[in-house]
Amino acid sequence: MKMADAKGLSKDQVKDEILKLRKEQLNLRFQRASGQLEKPSRIRELRRDIARLKTVQSAQRLAK
Repeated sequence: MKMADAKGLSKDQVKDEILKLRKEQLNLRFQRASGQLEKPSRIRELRRDIARLKTVQSAQRLAK
């Protein structure tokens, strides 16, 4: 997800997207622990996407 895409989301969409990505991150952690993770770089992508969304969420909160 690019920052421009994240900025176009509403507050509820940002919140839902963060929850969705956190669930995926949890699943990937379990896969890594059991040795079944196929794409280790996805963990890094998720972490960065979550950070982008949290930045947008913070900016939306400050823009009130």
